[in-house]
Amino acid sequence: MSRIARSLPPRAVIVTRPTDLDQLLLRHGTRAQARFFLESRGQKLEDVVARHDVQQEAVHVVSQAVPMAWRRTAVTRADLDRFLFEADDVVIAVGQDGLVANVAKYLSGQPVIGVNPSKQLFDGVLVRHAPTATKTLLSEVQDGRPTEARTMAQATTSDGQKLVALNEIFVGHRTHQSARYRIMFASREERHSSSGLIVCTGTGATGWARSVSIRRQGCATLPEPLSPDLTFLVREPWPSVRTGTDVADGRFGPDDRLVITSEMNDGGVAFGDGIEADALDLPYGQVVTIGAAPVPLRLVT
Repeated sequence: MSRIARSLPPRAVIVTRPTDLDQLLLRHGTRAQARFFLESRGQKLEDVVARHDVQQEAVHVVSQAVPMAWRRTAVTRADLDRFLFEADDVVIAVGQDGLVANVAKYLSGQPVIGVNPSKQLFDGVLVRHAPTATKTLLSEVQDGRPTEARTMAQATTSDGQKLVALNEIFVGHRTHQSARYRIMFASREERHSSSGLIVCTGTGATGWARSVSIRRQGCATLPEPLSPDLTFLVREPWPSVRTGTDVADGRFGPDDRLVITSEMNDGGVAFGDGIEADALDLPYGQVVTIGAAPVPLRLVT
């Protein structure tokens, strides 16, 4: 980093996503039209406005907590793929837990403070802090407060494309119809026809992966929240004269890899954390290797 860059104060990056009210106004134009739409379906605009106000107040409190000497900026979830994070940024995600996963894939070791606008609205597994704690947390981060390392999964294609995810990576067909591929794991290889597979981290073990594994007896264990391991789970592998079901799940460490070779002529994709719009294309013959990402999420606890 240059001498000029080092002389700059830290930058707080406040990350948010549009509220339900924002989305309704984008669609209907005015509150009156939004009210008519909701009431015609037995719902109340006041409930949506109340949640919006809670979010806005949280953002206001967080913004006021940023020291005057710091630089500051804000970015919405939709603009994350075009935003340039700096090495010395401190990221403040204000909203639900999924917002931390949304921003994590674009970071390279910057600390993340998860702020929960309301415990009545969001569980707060990753957004653990009240808005009023922001000032103290920023000061402690600047003083070197320890962070919690959360392993992320990374998919890399044979032509160099990369995708990183905090919860899980899905490999399969874009429409979730039957996906055809070859899977290689722990020196075992098998051809599959399935509705795709997921590779989850410890952070993602309570979500999609749990719903897949909960009814499957004897499958590989899911990673603990702070584990460096990953677990893959094939969704409904189909047995036939050309396809098998033996390599259907497995847990592996940070130095191991899962290798998938696409046999889909079109529609094959890999995407992370449910964001289908940001996917890697997997045409026939494309190889994707999945393992632990080299840089974890640094979550301020």
